[in-house]
Amino acid sequence: MAKIAVIGSLNMDLVAVAPRIPVAGETITGSDFFTAPGGKGANQAYAAAKLGGEAAMVGRVGTDDFGRAMKKNLADVGCDVRGVREVAGPSGVALIFVAESGANSIVVAPGANHKLAPGDIAADARLFDGCNVALLQLETTLETVTAAARYAKERGARVILDPAPAPSGGLPDELLKAVDILTPNESEAAMLAGLPPRPLTAEEAGGIARTLQAQGTPTVIVKLGEQGCLLAEGTEQTLIPAPKVKPVDTTAAGDVFNAALAVALSEGKDLQSACGFAVKAGAVSVTRRGAQSSAPSRDEIV
Repeated sequence: MAKIAVIGSLNMDLVAVAPRIPVAGETITGSDFFTAPGGKGANQAYAAAKLGGEAAMVGRVGTDDFGRAMKKNLADVGCDVRGVREVAGPSGVALIFVAESGANSIVVAPGANHKLAPGDIAADARLFDGCNVALLQLETTLETVTAAARYAKERGARVILDPAPAPSGGLPDELLKAVDILTPNESEAAMLAGLPPRPLTAEEAGGIARTLQAQGTPTVIVKLGEQGCLLAEGTEQTLIPAPKVKPVDTTAAGDVFNAALAVALSEGKDLQSACGFAVKAGAVSVTRRGAQSSAPSRDEIV
């Protein structure tokens, strides 16, 4: 059975590339457009499988071509898709604007993703057999994420939560108590600590990590983009630098990071080594466009 269970969203990404991201009320001319399978859950499942991890996906797609294409894409890379089921209505989509600098702006229409219910988690219990890492995000309902975290924790899995998109009101205690590792990016970390979203220095990330740990999660990893990541494990904090690369598209870099982290932990690596592997994987992903299409293979992580 799979060592990594990914419970979350599947979206078809509709991507427009332009010189910059437009501001409200503005129309600009772009240079490219493409569609590609995405969704934070599916991105993590795809990247984990491509990196050689034993991954299974639990999620929902609609009865449309997008849903069938997304499920096939996961299966083709070796991910177990028995937990990806069709429901009536459209699949989720993400409208993504990518600037030539590599920055992006995203609007998600959840579609079928919000039909993944708490009761569906137990229905796919077999996918948790032998699982030692569970990857979660927040593009499905909070009730479902909480149920999945508790279910995985009760069965001995290490629960990793990517708190994206970050809720303005913070995370419920019930969820935080079931999470072993919280992995916000810098904006999400600030929001969860009750601060305005903004870039962070490593020192600021360390202070916020301590605040988040005090809320109930023992380990916090703040993803700091080109700076790497800040690992806060117990009372110890370590800044793990990322390789220097020229970014093309940062879409799904955080998802690739989480996938690589899960793969490394599922193979028995310690947290610091796993973070080192994850920042390298994330750095490779930003050098090319797309979400799942940017995920690296194992031999690209040097």
